[in-house]
Amino acid sequence: VAMGYALGVVHPCCGNIGGGGFMLIRFANGKSTFLNFREKAPLAIDPKMFAVSGASALLSGGHLTGAAKKPILSVGVPGTVLGLNTALEKYGTLPLSQLIQPAIDLADKGFILEKQDVTILNSVAPEMRRQPNVFRRFLNRLHFFHVGQRFKQKDLGMTLRKIAKGGSQEFYHGSLAESLVKGIKRQGGLLSKKDLADYTVQEMTPLTCHYRGYDIITAAPPSSGGIAICEALNILEGYPLRKWRYHSSQSLHYQIEALRYAYADRSAYLGDPDFVSNPTETLIAKKHVAKIRQKIKPNKASDSNEIGKRVTQLEGNNTTSYTVVDKQGNAVSVTYTVNGYFGSKIIVGDTGFFLNNELADFTLRLDEPNSFGLIQGEKNLIAPGKRPLSSIAPTIITKNGQLFLVLGTPGGSTIPSTLVGVILNVIDYDMNIQQAVDAPRIHMQWLPDKVYIEPGSLPEKTEEALKKMGHEFMHESPFGSPKWGAVMAIRSIKNNKELQGAADSRRSSGLAKGR
Repeated sequence: VAMGYALGVVHPCCGNIGGGGFMLIRFANGKSTFLNFREKAPLAIDPKMFAVSGASALLSGGHLTGAAKKPILSVGVPGTVLGLNTALEKYGTLPLSQLIQPAIDLADKGFILEKQDVTILNSVAPEMRRQPNVFRRFLNRLHFFHVGQRFKQKDLGMTLRKIAKGGSQEFYHGSLAESLVKGIKRQGGLLSKKDLADYTVQEMTPLTCHYRGYDIITAAPPSSGGIAICEALNILEGYPLRKWRYHSSQSLHYQIEALRYAYADRSAYLGDPDFVSNPTETLIAKKHVAKIRQKIKPNKASDSNEIGKRVTQLEGNNTTSYTVVDKQGNAVSVTYTVNGYFGSKIIVGDTGFFLNNELADFTLRLDEPNSFGLIQGEKNLIAPGKRPLSSIAPTIITKNGQLFLVLGTPGGSTIPSTLVGVILNVIDYDMNIQQAVDAPRIHMQWLPDKVYIEPGSLPEKTEEALKKMGHEFMHESPFGSPKWGAVMAIRSIKNNKELQGAADSRRSSGLAKGR
């Protein structure tokens, strides 16, 4: 909880109190639980207002017609504050005021900007300067940021003080709620007092599956990521990957095919369980994956266009993930998001934090391609009070009842493929946790029918062999290089007597630390 609030200060593009996400907890006694604090669509939402150009416009803030021209309409009901506070109230050991104080100090006194902080802030500063409230309060009329600068956020510090004192009641029912609603209404948004007052966090049973003697505990719907991970691993369990070796053409062919079919299924069948029925057990059943294996040819790529119905949806990739294991062996993996970089890029009034643009994660049109090309189905169509489907998938792995791995990553649609890769690297290819996290990535998401790889990550002979099978490669991230997710992982060894942490080297600001 302390880390969640602090990251909302020092990582404002992606950490948040204006967004939402998931928390997966595995207790030292072996029990586990899953907290869903994903954002909801406002009750006043009208799907017709997005019928012209859909999700891509919600992320970019342009090309919508009529009333939907304003990016404020992309804002979902924030869930992070109630999510973190619910976890603390049910399972925590320290008072909220104590846990928020470090975040308040970071906001009031500021923190020193590092290279990656500056790169992120300067990348969006020109766009934010066009918004007077953001320019005046967040950018402090700066024209650019520089390394070594102390960055203060006084308004955010005041908001955090209100939460520390009044808790969730203040954010969802009190003066802060009133300021939020007034500011949003002033800009033409739809979020109301009732939306905030009615917002709930759901505590759910995590999704569990099995892979080569390991128990995979992961996110349940409205996460599609957990199901995609389990389905892909279940498919791959039928093949001798260890024998074929890491990143051989044979092992990669089947990894690509497993991801292709898993992503096709997550697109066609999944949505908010409060609104649609998800065939979760069917998708991860041995019978289902056995049928998929029969369709996969040993030396020929499948044609994605022949698998399922073509529909499209865009998903933001700017999320924040962190993992924690305490001295008792309790483990937590959290991933939360505001969707796009700095969400809607809107700060209302003197609240000091960016609001999400999470409504772009819904299927807004069934026939419109988008810039990332992630495909989604009608079960994720936008509706009042509905939570959008997400690829976010905090994951914990155990073996023989003992904690083994705690994983999480940002990365939008690449989250399931990234975590599958890390799991294979550890279990099938015997890598240590840092090697497994840093190893070159591949990503296949069904449509577009391309395999994304990091430049220079495959031997030329391997890539040529895969091309002969019909696989088409893109030497970049689906979001444009270098926006691959940054895995944060902890591995337990020697029967929990030692913990090894790994922060992805792709992000210089990440850190693995123990005490």
